[in-house]
Amino acid sequence: MFGEGKGGVVEKPDPQAAGDVVVVKIHAVPMCTEYKGFIGGGTGERFGHEAAGEVVEVAQPGRVKVGDRVVVQPQSGCGKCSLCVVGEHIHCQNGRNIRETLGTDPASATYAQYLHKVDELLSPIPDGVSYEHAGMACCGLGPTFGAMEQMQVNALDTVMVTGLGPVGLGGIINAHYRGARVIGVESHPYRAELAKKLGAEAVFNPTDSDVLEQILDFTDGVGVDKAVDCSGASAAHRLMVDAARRKGQVTFVGEGGDFPLGASRDMIRKGLVLRGNWHYNLGDYPKLMQVIQSVSDQIDTFITHTFPMRDVQQAWELQATGECGKVVLHPWE
Repeated sequence: MFGEGKGGVVEKPDPQAAGDVVVVKIHAVPMCTEYKGFIGGGTGERFGHEAAGEVVEVAQPGRVKVGDRVVVQPQSGCGKCSLCVVGEHIHCQNGRNIRETLGTDPASATYAQYLHKVDELLSPIPDGVSYEHAGMACCGLGPTFGAMEQMQVNALDTVMVTGLGPVGLGGIINAHYRGARVIGVESHPYRAELAKKLGAEAVFNPTDSDVLEQILDFTDGVGVDKAVDCSGASAAHRLMVDAARRKGQVTFVGEGGDFPLGASRDMIRKGLVLRGNWHYNLGDYPKLMQVIQSVSDQIDTFITHTFPMRDVQQAWELQATGECGKVVLHPWE
C-alpha cells in the first residue's frame, strides 16, 4: 500500500529455511480485511494471513518435506503450552519469535510469492483439492467451521448468520452443509443474493426497523436455535442475543465494539450460551477439509474473483465496493 488509494508489488529477497522454519511457495492468497487499511489511505508492505502453497525448502527433517502441498495456518504459537499441544495455537499467550531461529526478519506476509512458516503450522492438502479451494480452510470457512463445531450445529437447527462478508458467507456454506435451516442478516444486495445461492433460505436487512420481528415471525415466534455474527457490529451482536430462542447458542466471530448485555435478562432467564470463536482446533482440520471436498461447487460460487498479485490495487478497490464474495490473489501471475 503506497497510500492515497495506490497499491502494487515490491521486490524482496527470497527467504531461506532455518531450523523448523520452512519456506513455502505460495500459490493462492485468499484476501481478508486488509482492504480496510487500503481505503483508509494506509501504507505498508506486509499484508495477509491466509495462504495455500508448496513447501520448497527445509533446513532439517521435520513435519513436512519439499514438495508437500500445504495450508498455511495463521499466527505463530509457541508450540509448547497447553493450548498449543491440544491444537488451540490461535489462543497461545506466549507466541514465538521465529526471528530467533532465522537470525533475520521473517517473511511473514501472505501477500507474497514466498513465506516463512514453522512446520507444525502447515496442514496437508489432500490430492485433488486445488490451492484455491484449500485456501478456504483459513478465514473463508475456518472461523465459522469452528463456531459450528462448538455449537454442534445439525439438521434440526435454524441457524442465523449476521454479516455476510467473506467470513459470513462461509458460515452460510458451513451451516448448509450440516443440513441446518439457514438465514442471514445483511444489507448489501449483492451479498444477500450470493448468500441465497450458497444455501440461505432467507436474508433479512438489518436496517429495517422491524428486523427482529421479521426473524421471530420466520421462526414462528420461537427464535433461532443458533447464531453466528461475522460483522463485528454492536447492533448485530445485540440482534443475535434478542433473536436467539431460550436455551439457544450464539457465537461471536466478527471482532468489534461493546454492546449492552444484561446478565439476568439475557443470560439467566433466557439460558443462553455465548461463545467467542477465532479459528478452529487444528485437530479438526481433517473434518474441515472433508467439508471443502464436499462443497466444491459452492466454493466455486463463493470465490467470485481472482486477480494476479500485480493487480492488488484493483482487488482492494473491488473489495471496497462489497460487490464480491471471496477474492483470491495469484502471486505468480
